[in-house]
This record gives sequence, C-alpha cells and structure tokens, in this order.
Amino acid sequence: MINKTCKVICTILLTTAAAFAQIKPAFKVVPLGVYGGSDESNLSAYMVAPTGSNNYACMDAGTLQAGLEKAVKNHVFTVPADTVLKRYIKGYFISHAHLDHVAGMIINSPDDAAKKVYGLKYTLDVLRDNYFTWKNWANFGSDGDKPVLNKYHYTPLNPGEKTPIDNTTMSVQAFVLSHGNPYQSTAFLVESNGSYILYLGDTGADEIEKSDKLRQLWQYIAPLVKAKTLKAIMIEVSFANQQPDKSLFGHLTPRLLMNEMAVLSTLAGPNAVEGLPVVVTHLKPAGGHIADIKKQLAAANTLQLKLIYPQQGKMLEF
Repeated sequence: MINKTCKVICTILLTTAAAFAQIKPAFKVVPLGVYGGSDESNLSAYMVAPTGSNNYACMDAGTLQAGLEKAVKNHVFTVPADTVLKRYIKGYFISHAHLDHVAGMIINSPDDAAKKVYGLKYTLDVLRDNYFTWKNWANFGSDGDKPVLNKYHYTPLNPGEKTPIDNTTMSVQAFVLSHGNPYQSTAFLVESNGSYILYLGDTGADEIEKSDKLRQLWQYIAPLVKAKTLKAIMIEVSFANQQPDKSLFGHLTPRLLMNEMAVLSTLAGPNAVEGLPVVVTHLKPAGGHIADIKKQLAAANTLQLKLIYPQQGKMLEF
C-alpha cells in the first residue's frame, strides 16, 4: 500500500512539474514604445530577452530613452536607463527605416555603446544613405560617409537564414514583408532554447498588397504554432476598419488582421491558434480610433486569440 501511495504521489509531482515547465515563460518583452505615430515619446520599440537574462535584442527603435525611463519607474529594471541602453541592449533589429521605427536609435546614438544593427540589406542601405550621413547626422555606422565612426556595425540578414544574436543565447530569422508594395519591411522570428517569438514590422495584408509575403510567413511558422513552441506573435494594427483600402499605405485593420490569422489557423490545423498570444502593435492615436480598433478586434476574434495591448514600460512574459 505504501509503495502504491508513493507511486501515486510521484506521478502527481512529475505531472505538476511537467505542467509548470510548460507554462513557465520563455521570453520577456519590454515595450519602450507602442504607437505608430503622433506621440514621438512612444514609438515602436520592443526589448526581447530569454527569461532570466538581461541580454536583450531591441526590435525596432522608434523610442528609447522615454520608454527606458518608464520601465525603470515601473521597476522593470533596477539600474538607470542609461545603463540599460548601453549594457542590456545588445543589438537593434530594424524592420524598416521609417522614422517611427528608427528615430530613438538615431537620437541616442551619441550616448549609446557600440553594437550591431541587424536588418535586410534594403533597410541598412537606407540607414547608411539617408540617416547616418554627415549632412543629416554624424555617421555612427560602419559604412558610408567618411569619416566612419563605426559605433553601429551594419549586419545584413539573409531572408530565412538563422543568425546568432551576438552576446545573447538567441538567434533570429528574417522574413520579407510588403509595406506598401514595393517598399519592404521585415518580420523577425527569434528563437531561444527551442521556443520562438515572432515580431512583425509594418505590413500590409496580402489581399491589399497583391502579395504572398504573409502567407509564406504563416506557412513557415504553422508547425511552431501547432507544436505550441511559438509563444507570441507581435503584429501591427494601425487603422480601424473604416479606413479606406486606398489609404492604408501598407498597414492592417482589425478585419485584415483576422483574415490573416484565419489563414494561419487553416495552415496550423484545427484550434491551433486558440489562446495564442497576439500582441497588437503600432496603433495610430491620430483620429481617436484606438477604441474602435479594440472593439472591432474583440468582435472579430472568433478564433479566440489572446489579444494583448502592450503598455510602454510594462513588461510582458510569454
């Protein structure tokens, strides 16, 4: 009887341990900026690190200092914002070079530490030729106008190729997105110890862009969704449904996002996306339509996604 009791207790403990292992977060995300315009103190930038590590990759860099100060005030970090900027952020991943995704990095470059800037060649060329030039700003890049200060080392990513992220335990794969065809943006699939998180820069829907870029991405990540190793998708919804298609300029609405999630659901299998965390990024405050966007997403969420609205300076875990 004692042996049977011990076996039962051991089984319960093992089952509990396995369940805990499944729900233990794999990633932490610190939003430094969440909007897609108007408020220059709160533009797209998200620090991503494995749980238990302070070695972060920063997905886009529209706002840095204001977001870091809020994160410190919220006790996300116990060191000054300047220390987080210089020591914790190990590299920048720039989805595309529109100002609301790069302004913070440019403005803070004189006070930053040396690190890599990752992106598609298309994106890095814009940084080199249009921003880090001596006509516009000091050239803190590793190429372009002389003299080259070589603080930020341009590191081109080949689409689909897994690349280690320096000074972290993470790796990344880049995927091309259409952001007002033919302008390119990027999705970054970050991996750590067999778990994944997907960050998308600005993107239009395939039906509007006359493209298959998102479908290709959904096909790639569908097995990860099915296996529950994809912990979250971070994707933009810039406008409410009432925005005319001709005025989307390579962005999504609630209707278009849910259409794309339906494609992913079909590829991943029945109920595979149910409960999947979807972090809604890049909402545009102009026009006062953020409340409309949230209501429209909630009404259209028949797939039962876990919709999350990030707040500047408040940590998320997945």
